[in-house]
Amino acid sequence: MSTTAIINLDLPGSTISRHLYGHFAEHLGRCIYGGFWVGEDSDIPNEGGIRSDVVEALRQLQIPNLRWPGGCFADEYHWRDGIGPRAERPRMVNSHWGDIVENNHFGTHEFMALCELLGTDPYVNGNVGSGTVREMSEWVEYLTRDGQSPMASLRRENGRDKPWRVPFWGIGNEAWGCGGNMSAQAYADLARQYATFCRDHGDNRLYRIAAGGSDDDYAWTRTLMEAISCFGCAEEPRGIFQALSFHYYTIAGTWEDKGGALEFDIDDYYRTMARARRVEELIQRHGAVMDVHDPEKKVGLVLDEWGTWWDVEPGTNPGFLYQQNTLRDALVASVHFDAFHRHADRLVMANIAQTVNVLQAMILTDPDTGALVTTPTYHVFAMNTPHHDSQELSVHLVGDTFSQNVDGTDLDLLSASASTRDDSALISLTNLDAERERTVVLDLRGREVAGHRARVLTAPTLQTHNTPTAPEAVVPRTHDALRPHHRGLEVDLPAHSYVTVSLDLG
Repeated sequence: MSTTAIINLDLPGSTISRHLYGHFAEHLGRCIYGGFWVGEDSDIPNEGGIRSDVVEALRQLQIPNLRWPGGCFADEYHWRDGIGPRAERPRMVNSHWGDIVENNHFGTHEFMALCELLGTDPYVNGNVGSGTVREMSEWVEYLTRDGQSPMASLRRENGRDKPWRVPFWGIGNEAWGCGGNMSAQAYADLARQYATFCRDHGDNRLYRIAAGGSDDDYAWTRTLMEAISCFGCAEEPRGIFQALSFHYYTIAGTWEDKGGALEFDIDDYYRTMARARRVEELIQRHGAVMDVHDPEKKVGLVLDEWGTWWDVEPGTNPGFLYQQNTLRDALVASVHFDAFHRHADRLVMANIAQTVNVLQAMILTDPDTGALVTTPTYHVFAMNTPHHDSQELSVHLVGDTFSQNVDGTDLDLLSASASTRDDSALISLTNLDAERERTVVLDLRGREVAGHRARVLTAPTLQTHNTPTAPEAVVPRTHDALRPHHRGLEVDLPAHSYVTVSLDLG
């Protein structure tokens, strides 16, 4: 049986926020030091200590926001240690990630300079676990207040006259675990207090994000929504928090034995894809809990940690979470984005973990040679930039979407989403079948198609990855297997591939 994807090009839906393509940079392993930051005295070209080729590569992705300084690190980070002359900054122990001593050379001013170089919105995650209300309140003031105030004066002493624009603010991280081992109610009470003192200064409006639960902890989401709806919010349901988060990682095995990034078989692959596709169920169910308290969807849902998590590469520091990145990881990303697009009415932001050298990274840098490699996941982000701030188009799959039995349940092997903006549209198609090509008819309705073209991301094997000696083993290429059909277009999807079809609309 054939497969048809029916797309009504004249019926746009919710806007797919560009912030669904956000990123995450934690003080973890070589993400900051050796990734973004090399220091002003480095032989590697840099601007103010920030590595130039990393910035240039990431600018191609049009990164909408960058979350920092954690993660678990956020709740042991005290921002005053990272301002002022670098030589005078106190050192600290990164107890979560490798128990190493860091010098705090990358702090608030360096992060804001990085965001300016990237052209991205900063998402600052405050310290609830080991910090104080005053500490977080003063950090907001230091960053965003103009005029005369103690923190604005301190910022000027450190070389920055005008405040920055900081739209996104996280109230702690993983409060159920590394952020304090709290109960949901204990965190909700504390977070209300912290959020109250994270004030808007001048024309800077904070989008406060409460730290949500892990995976399918819907009770945590319910507790936060009750905290929003029951205290002083009769007229404005978003008065305390504007959003709440949750985290979900994709693994093939167990947390004790997650599986290898490069050494995996076809059963591991399908198990990975089944778990990746579960993200849609989690978004739906967290959203359903939120709908009870917020049927108008004024409060946003944020998935600010997602991606694959494998056993670290042999010979690397286990606390640095360095892993390779294959075609399998790229397909995990593509099916996540399809789910994000379908739920853009509630999901307002997502942040992949992490940007450089950690977990499902965009970029890997060699600590010895300094070589930079973009990963297969990087290319999925690049191929999807036309979806940013476009309007979602429903894709109705008719016929055989094919399936694979995975641990007693059926995994659909075809994933699709689409969006439109002005006189263009982009259709995303993922064939998860590890061995067989599939053909899909695109039944395009409602608008005339004046032009079309396609790109494909695939490789000879699922384990294929990019290295300094083979930097283009997995890169997008022009896809010629796209042809006219009496219903619109017909496209062949190679085995284990991601394909985008771009349309010019009349």
